[in-house]
Amino acid sequence: MRAISKIGVGTTGAAIFIIGIAVWGVSTTYSPAHGASSSAEPFAASDMQDVVNSYCLSCHNDALATGNFSLQSIDFNNPGNHAEALEKVVKKLRAHMMPPSDMPRPPFETYEIMTTWLETELDQAWAANPNPGRITPLHRMNRYEYNNTVNDLLGLDADVMALLPGDPTADGSFDNIASALPFSTAHMERYMSVARQLTRLATGLAPLNPTVTTYEIPLYMNQNWRQSDDMPFGSRGGIGITHNFPVDGEYMVRVHLETNYQDYIKGLGWPQQLEVRLDGRLLERFSIGGEAPGTPTPLSFSGTGEPGTIDWEQYMITEAGEGLEVRIPVQAGPRLVTVSYVRQQLEPEGVPQPVQGGRLRANSEAYLDNQKVHAVEIGGPYTSVSAYSDSPSRQKIFSCYPQQQAEEQACANDILSGMARRAYRRSVTEDDMQLLLEFFSRGREQGGSFDAGIQFALEYMLSDPDFLIRSYSDPADLAAGEVFELSNLELASRLAFFLWSAAPDDTLLELAEQGQLTDPVIYEQQVRRMLADSRGVSTLVEDFAAQWLNLRRLDEVQVNSVVFPNYDMSLIEAFGQETQLFIADTLESDTSVMELLGANYTYLNERLANHYGVEGIYGSRFRKATLPNSNQRGGLLAQGALLTVTSYPGRTSPVLRGKWLLDNMLGTPPPPPPANVPILPDAEEGEVPTSIRERLARHRQDPICFTCHTVIDPIGFALENFDVIGGWRDFDEVGNPVDPNGKYPGGVEFTGYADLRDWMLGRPQRFAHTLTEKLMTYALGRRVDYYDQPMVRQIVRDAEAENYSWSSLVLGIVESPAFLMSITSSDTSVAGNGVGSSTRNTTE
Repeated sequence: MRAISKIGVGTTGAAIFIIGIAVWGVSTTYSPAHGASSSAEPFAASDMQDVVNSYCLSCHNDALATGNFSLQSIDFNNPGNHAEALEKVVKKLRAHMMPPSDMPRPPFETYEIMTTWLETELDQAWAANPNPGRITPLHRMNRYEYNNTVNDLLGLDADVMALLPGDPTADGSFDNIASALPFSTAHMERYMSVARQLTRLATGLAPLNPTVTTYEIPLYMNQNWRQSDDMPFGSRGGIGITHNFPVDGEYMVRVHLETNYQDYIKGLGWPQQLEVRLDGRLLERFSIGGEAPGTPTPLSFSGTGEPGTIDWEQYMITEAGEGLEVRIPVQAGPRLVTVSYVRQQLEPEGVPQPVQGGRLRANSEAYLDNQKVHAVEIGGPYTSVSAYSDSPSRQKIFSCYPQQQAEEQACANDILSGMARRAYRRSVTEDDMQLLLEFFSRGREQGGSFDAGIQFALEYMLSDPDFLIRSYSDPADLAAGEVFELSNLELASRLAFFLWSAAPDDTLLELAEQGQLTDPVIYEQQVRRMLADSRGVSTLVEDFAAQWLNLRRLDEVQVNSVVFPNYDMSLIEAFGQETQLFIADTLESDTSVMELLGANYTYLNERLANHYGVEGIYGSRFRKATLPNSNQRGGLLAQGALLTVTSYPGRTSPVLRGKWLLDNMLGTPPPPPPANVPILPDAEEGEVPTSIRERLARHRQDPICFTCHTVIDPIGFALENFDVIGGWRDFDEVGNPVDPNGKYPGGVEFTGYADLRDWMLGRPQRFAHTLTEKLMTYALGRRVDYYDQPMVRQIVRDAEAENYSWSSLVLGIVESPAFLMSITSSDTSVAGNGVGSSTRNTTE
């Protein structure tokens, strides 16, 4: 290894963070094609020019500029001057995607020599003139960040994401990209509305009127076993709800049962026990069913046959579901309400029959089946026991409480100054406190109480742009284009929103205010502390990984239940739970990220184990389980969540799966398709269905489609042994034998999932590079650009020594110039400006 340089940019009193751009000992000797010369010489700029002239310029010249890209004017003696273009070349060469497969290509081994030479030259050029990129001056919180931050600040456990406008994703990647996050009047109105609801709940002000919240269970949710760890042992079906009760008072819990499309309540052919519990305490047990009077309709009541007698019809439609309501006194705060059936272990008599289902799930036979809960309503308070309750949120907010009116102003100042410091993520100024105390006085006057004044001031605080927006300003004394370090407080916010998707805690703020956060030892200690915190794991799993792997699309999945009768919402939920627990396990144990591809274990419950064909797993609880067949299961590529979101409702899609692999696993996303591309035609009536491989082969005959699909399709075929919902198969949906053979550009061939996984495991730097790019995009809140690639490569090289552990990648990112530094705007008129710039902390 040969060190090129170590650079640091710092200010007086600040620690200097350095990055070394190193060149690793990869051979760059080059022999002319076809073995024309036996003497190997070091690869040089002239050799690179020869290769480009021979294989690239026929398409990528100034005249044709295929793909709007030309290499004709590139000076390979000074590659740093063409870094933007050459980083694109590196990515294509690393993937063996160019030249196209139908064009002459250089020898296979030449690809590694060329890319190593280009990367070395580009890294040297970056080290000589480092460019950390420019931080976006204004960065609004997205919904996930807002939800986490207000809950931490107010001591709540509320989900308000559905109450806020959706956040766009930049190029379909992440929804925390600063430049893509709008801040409109509509956003401000919703933030103000949500702030009022949350602060009234947190301060314990009673609602102006009783409210009713409805919690529905999806139609396709299976309710034949214990639904979650929140539910009582020995229960089945139903729902567990953590509901925030605003004040001590009387509340109502009402249960609605699931019906079929004729409004008949399902499962009334025999008596079943329904329990309502609060924090595990039994409130009421109802016996439902088995008491139908009169003459019933014929057993098949899915829309045909004669109706039953009037009294039977009334019982089936209304009477059996009436009175499923309890009224109870509840103390304020988050409480667990569960509604579930007592599980009765029954074995049907006779020969087992296939599931009888109508064309829609709402038509299904269910008279002698299990009943199901459709929805639970929680309403109130109908009477208030006390004016103010001692809830966890009040304990967090009211650091003091006045005993007489003369003490109110001082106590309000104490409460609001502490809350504002955490909300604004900086020291509070006199102007801040003057404005907040004005709102307190107005709220005190209008609401008639000290608590109402605090609520009104907090409502303003959570609508203040200083809370909603992270602002980064350029130092006023620097010229345009100069590199500078972020302040301690700016760094604290950036770090917290990366690892926790929330504001800094008191520990981080105190270190930043004292100017200690930029000490390298303290900085690393804080990063490791935050990674070990449960918030670090949940953020990287629920937000980063969910977007990187497209797991959020699980809620939108539509599956043809006629073709796949084993599908239900319980299976889809299990898919998501499996992947989340699996990734969380690798984070908590700080294992190699290559475990994501090659692990021989996963997390299963009985439902998912049966689907995967794994024996010995019982019950609804998820547990870590070793997989018996590594040729069929293991790692992310074989998990149902990822296979389902890359399929169509009735068939698999090698195109969607191939594109997903290229983009999310290999870091070489294909270009977007041209407009008006026709879908693959289905077989006509009476025609023998052809395999998806044959249909795609015909599709590639179109010259417009050929270039991209030649790369996408072959790698997607490797996952064809998995059906739409991730089950293993040897025949496709129409009975054709599955052919999982595929290849990667450059001639690498593999047979199915196991070969593809092993090929990727044999090239850990490729996957680590892709994951680092994705994680860095998420961390920076901006797209990773060409000038970031030298830093990405350095992070990956350093992480190799630690077997590509999660912490090595995260530490590499947060210690990189791209995270710690910024560059002043080329427009000098914006230097030093931005929301909150007047309060920029200068402690370094």
